[in-house]
Amino acid sequence: MSRLMNEIIQNEDGATAVEYGLIAGLIAVSIIAGLDGLSNALNNTFNYLGDTIDSNSP
Repeated sequence: MSRLMNEIIQNEDGATAVEYGLIAGLIAVSIIAGLDGLSNALNNTFNYLGDTIDSNSP
């Protein structure tokens, strides 16, 4: 029985999978946060361009 317990304790495959999952989750959160900031900047730019075109049209 102690041999089985030692094998379970020394098996790191599950821990590696969990670590990769956490890294993937952190990357996803970072991408979502970055895209949110980018979308706000693009929205402001297009609003500025639209307002400028409207104010300069006859």
